[in-house]
Amino acid sequence: MSDKVYSITFGGIGGQGILKASEICGWAAVFAGYHVKKSEVHGMAQRGGSVESHVRFGKRVYSPLVPAGGADVLMCFHLEEHPRLQTFLKKEGIDLTAYLDRATQAMADNPRGLNTCLVGVLSTRLPIKEEHWIKAIETVFRGKGVEENKKVFLDGRKLGQS
Repeated sequence: MSDKVYSITFGGIGGQGILKASEICGWAAVFAGYHVKKSEVHGMAQRGGSVESHVRFGKRVYSPLVPAGGADVLMCFHLEEHPRLQTFLKKEGIDLTAYLDRATQAMADNPRGLNTCLVGVLSTRLPIKEEHWIKAIETVFRGKGVEENKKVFLDGRKLGQS
């Protein structure tokens, strides 16, 4: 395991599943053997208010917050939040916002699955095995909607690999 610390910023508006998506990411990193720190900023903490979450993992992580210009990956769930959140992204970082439209179309029949679909896209960019992501989904959803979320996650992985 290298000393690299991976930093991911998730953001959008309340009700989009940002916190659930970051929780899945955090658990996947734990199951892969990484040290993980996570932080949440709820903004108005209601549907429609700004929400962001930071996940950092590596051999050793000291702070849960991703500094401006420090995110390896930006996962934005709402286009209007993108200008505010893009300040977190490193110059050489990966902005997965381009997948938002494609994931939204893929989830037209299941809009509640958008967050898990985008986590699937994210999973193709991080050094965490698929089995750890699946275990994280099983942990986070604890029996309720597990199979559906695994399917949506795998669809997102296909989207991220295309």
